[in-house]
Amino acid sequence: MRASLNLYRSQEDKCAYLPERHSTTLFIDPAATLDTKLYGDLLAQGFRRSGDHLYRPYCGLCQACIPLRLPVAHFKPNRNQRRVWAKSSEKLLVHTQPATFQNEHFELYQRYIQSRHPDGEMADPSPDQFPGFLTSRWCKTRFFELQVAQKLTAIAVTDLLPNGLSAVYTFFDPELSHLSPGVLALLWQIQEAQRRGLSWLYLGYWVPGCRKMSYKSNYRPLQIWREGRWQTFDQNEEILPFG
Repeated sequence: MRASLNLYRSQEDKCAYLPERHSTTLFIDPAATLDTKLYGDLLAQGFRRSGDHLYRPYCGLCQACIPLRLPVAHFKPNRNQRRVWAKSSEKLLVHTQPATFQNEHFELYQRYIQSRHPDGEMADPSPDQFPGFLTSRWCKTRFFELQVAQKLTAIAVTDLLPNGLSAVYTFFDPELSHLSPGVLALLWQIQEAQRRGLSWLYLGYWVPGCRKMSYKSNYRPLQIWREGRWQTFDQNEEILPFG
């Protein structure tokens, strides 16, 4: 890392992923000067972005939140991933959009949240919350529109980094769930990172025991940030919970 940074710890709160536990978070000083290079350095140490804020779980003995990244040059799709790609790839068009507010994107996001997370912290989003969560003033973010058969299917919000892509968030049309648009978007992001000659696709956190996070462990080989270093897990190699 190029410079020292002040860190702030949040108050303890209920864990959003494991209801029986509590969580605290480390935040990079909001007044710090951030850019894409520094962001990439922090991602490589297990941090994540939400809006303008960079954070990392800091929950004492509990270390259930595991940062993940994919070495895209070595990715090998499993049978289900190959099936999803074969089903839609010939009808797939992807349009690159700037990370700015558009009504069509927000309406899709609302439908997705109401269908998938109606009781969560993000329920009933507002037009102000939408860019506040997904975009940032200091990093290069793109909204990749995935259209299948000329119908807007999903939006993969993606940060562009010097040596990789970061999958910030993906939302999709609930009526097109049969196309597995979340899987389709991730497979496309992997190919896009390969096309750009980048090394990594960062997937955020995986929490063993959290059903909504379980899909992330299906992409192999996978690297996890644990005990201060990245560890690689190949096809079918079990990742044991820690803490």
